[in-house]
Amino acid sequence: MQSPIIFSATAFLMLMVLISWLGYRFFYKPGKFLKQLGTPVIVDGRNEVVTDGAGTGELEGAGSTIVTFLQHLGSKVPSSGQDAANLKEQLLRAGYRSEQAAPVFYGIRILSTLMMLALTFAMQSKMPPNPSLAVLLIVFGCALGWVAPRMLLERRIKGRQETIRLSLPDALDLLVVSVEAGLGLDQAIQHVARELTISHPQLSEELSLVTLEMRAGKRRSEALRNFSDRTGEPEVRKLVAIMVQNDRFGTSMGESLRTHSDFMRTRRRQEAEERAGKVGVKLVFPIFFFILPSMLIVAAGPGILQIFKYLFPMMKKMG
Repeated sequence: MQSPIIFSATAFLMLMVLISWLGYRFFYKPGKFLKQLGTPVIVDGRNEVVTDGAGTGELEGAGSTIVTFLQHLGSKVPSSGQDAANLKEQLLRAGYRSEQAAPVFYGIRILSTLMMLALTFAMQSKMPPNPSLAVLLIVFGCALGWVAPRMLLERRIKGRQETIRLSLPDALDLLVVSVEAGLGLDQAIQHVARELTISHPQLSEELSLVTLEMRAGKRRSEALRNFSDRTGEPEVRKLVAIMVQNDRFGTSMGESLRTHSDFMRTRRRQEAEERAGKVGVKLVFPIFFFILPSMLIVAAGPGILQIFKYLFPMMKKMG
């Protein structure tokens, strides 16, 4: 009786994976390229509307059933203004800039908590009949379901910050070349954002936002500070501080950027050397607990077996 159920579940999962891959391959992926080409514009008397990047994301989120359901579910969660501001800042640092990102995130947390609650109830039949253990399992499962999305979000933030930090030296080199070639700082930032679109898309996106903010009328220093606040990366904060100071006091921008780029590359090399120096200490415990016992068994195992086979019986006879 269990074999048909297992077979049906396996077939259902394989079919779901196949349909999801086909939908991504033939519908979602081409849609992303079409979205990059342009957005609808206002035409007379028809139902088309003007949209930009944020509007496209809003329409896309509204058209998705799952995202809409998560948004309505997450909007029911009560939260203070400080918590909402902190969550929005973390979502910005993770790369989620839509207005619906916070409600969707809360909806994901509620859904994961309910899934873990259902999983803990399903595991009750296989656990010992202990009420305290059952309650502890339910509480632990719900807590894990509520905390897991936050942990994944923090992991994504750290990964994105690491990617941006590793992309900065290349961007600084291009920025130095552009500034020394005669471009202004605004045009140099725009040129670097365009050149890094393929090699470093995260940094290119952030620099494009800086350019858009300056075009919208914000001061250069304010746009650069917003760039550092969006990423939360200390190296970006240092770079922004150098650019703001050079812009304020009128010092050589190219020379300062070149010096900072050399400093970042030297620091990266020193960090790599530091990590390489720690490898020997970190390998002590794996070697002691895993490799050394295996080597002892291989090297001394035959001799120990011979001792147990011949020496111990001989000693018993002599006694």
